[in-house]
Amino acid sequence: MPYVHGYSARESQRLREQSEILENILHSGTNYPAGAKILEAGCGVGAQTRLLLKRNPGIQLTSIDISDESLAKAGRLIEEEGFDNVIFKRDNILDLSFEDQIFDHVFICFVLEHLSHPLKGLFEAKRVVKSGGTVTVIEGDHGSCFWTPETKESKYVWNSLIRAQKALGHDPNIGRRLYPLLNQAGLKIEYVKPCWIYTDFSDPELAEGMVNKIITPMVNASKAIALKDGLVDQKTWDIGFFELSQSGRIPEGTFFYTWFKGVGMVDEAGKG
Repeated sequence: MPYVHGYSARESQRLREQSEILENILHSGTNYPAGAKILEAGCGVGAQTRLLLKRNPGIQLTSIDISDESLAKAGRLIEEEGFDNVIFKRDNILDLSFEDQIFDHVFICFVLEHLSHPLKGLFEAKRVVKSGGTVTVIEGDHGSCFWTPETKESKYVWNSLIRAQKALGHDPNIGRRLYPLLNQAGLKIEYVKPCWIYTDFSDPELAEGMVNKIITPMVNASKAIALKDGLVDQKTWDIGFFELSQSGRIPEGTFFYTWFKGVGMVDEAGKG
């Protein structure tokens, strides 16, 4: 399955650093009781897996991904952390191999944006959840990204990432669609809310982390696709990428981005 950010060692590092920086923003309110059977659909390199295990002691976690390479990295990370209550399995969120209604909850983070048929993924998630269980989804919205100083070149570079992802048939702005998607999947929506972050030079560490540990590495991972497909030229890329990075490094720099988090419950009526 094509992935606009690729599977490099730098991308693995970005995912781990991103999870740490955004932990309290994205995981707040997600609490599973000990003994609950949780499916993490699309675990990647295990960055969110680690947080699920750390924040929810005693859960029975099954983490799946379609990439064998990512699963191997996730396994090594979780082994290093000393957790033993997780099973890793190669599986496809669009066609899960599990029987109906065997999990108490499903957790999906930064996955639907990379699917050509995200609604199908939600239907599959709903199918494997018991009545009364929930499906939690977290997705970004690249259209909500703003920074200062904003330049023509930095905007062009950011939009090249958006265009590259759309060219794969995926939706980089899917966060704003969470409510209708959960509704179309027949889930009883508990809430959909924005989870935003704003940085400026009052907290230089957060500004640098948000911009140059999360955003610019993510953008840079799409560089090869953007240049190959003619979405941007090398000179514009070099200027714009540098200027984007400065929003996290100079006193006048500011940065803003919004994710969306939604929780839908599976009820008996919805199973029909």
